[in-house]
Amino acid sequence: MSIELTRRIAARELGRGESKVRIKKDGLEDAVKAITADDVRAMIKSGKIYAVPEKHNVSFRSKAIRVKKMKGRKRGPGSRRGTTKARMSVDYKKRIRGQRRVLKILKRDKTIDNETFKRFYLLVKGGTFANKGSLINHIKSTGINLTDERAKELRHV
Repeated sequence: MSIELTRRIAARELGRGESKVRIKKDGLEDAVKAITADDVRAMIKSGKIYAVPEKHNVSFRSKAIRVKKMKGRKRGPGSRRGTTKARMSVDYKKRIRGQRRVLKILKRDKTIDNETFKRFYLLVKGGTFANKGSLINHIKSTGINLTDERAKELRHV
């Protein structure tokens, strides 16, 4: 195997680019002789092939600001851009994804049919439910057969 191929396999194994993979001088012969990906893995384990550490270009100021923000500082009205709802989008995404996961499981288990799934999906998309619990309660109230154990299990999915 050529050194280029060894380097390419090593890059894939290390999860880095080919230009960031280094082969030590005493490992060059072994790198040429390496035939399989297992050989390359063995060389990585022995330290003959390694990846250059990633650079983190984080300035001192930004580190200091991050520490202050973790303490709750620098979050006043002068620092804010966007509405409260826009600033809470991560919370919205987490909530919606959880609710969609519940619907997907119910559809997969054939607890709800396609038509019901679509109806509830649109309600979830519209932000009708505050959380998974309220979605499950609404599903139960529409007459769909859900046991209490099953409902409890779905709340923790």
